[in-house]
Amino acid sequence: MIKRLFSVIALALLTLSLTGCGYNSMQQQEEEVFAAWGNLEAALQRRADLIPNLVATVKAAAAHEKNTLQAVVEARAKATQTTITPQQLGDKAALQKMADAQGALSSALSRLMVVVERYPQLQANQNFLGLQHQLEGTENRITVARKRYNDTVKAFNYSIRKFPNSLTNSMLLNLERKEFFAADAGAKNAPKVDFGSEG
Repeated sequence: MIKRLFSVIALALLTLSLTGCGYNSMQQQEEEVFAAWGNLEAALQRRADLIPNLVATVKAAAAHEKNTLQAVVEARAKATQTTITPQQLGDKAALQKMADAQGALSSALSRLMVVVERYPQLQANQNFLGLQHQLEGTENRITVARKRYNDTVKAFNYSIRKFPNSLTNSMLLNLERKEFFAADAGAKNAPKVDFGSEG
């Protein structure tokens, strides 16, 4: 009878310890990180999709600004070619490479917007204004998506490190820490624009 009572108590304690071990919550949080990454990628893709139309509109009004336009096209190409999979979210170098490519694209777009200020007829063009508003909205979406991604990474990284989740993770899941999507190194600097002649 006593042996049976100890077995029931041991089973109850084991069940209670498993409900608080974080096995399911850590996996759910990792899926949230992947979902947030997917949303960030979608926002980045939307920006990349808008750029060809923006460049074509500017090209029609300011054809001799070909250096700036070419820089935007090249930065877009590099940014769309630099991708990472959800499994690489723990790879700091891969994430930094993508952040750098996206930062170069943001910088090229900033230079393009400064160039546009020299063309009043372009600023009055309804197609350009529509594209510019879409791009501004997309940049806001990217900012929100980056913040949400970083928030989910923070929650996930903490979850796999806290007790008792850390034990469950080390013994059963072996989930790895995810990297934050940080701003590129030059993000704090204003873009340099040459108002001299461009060839």
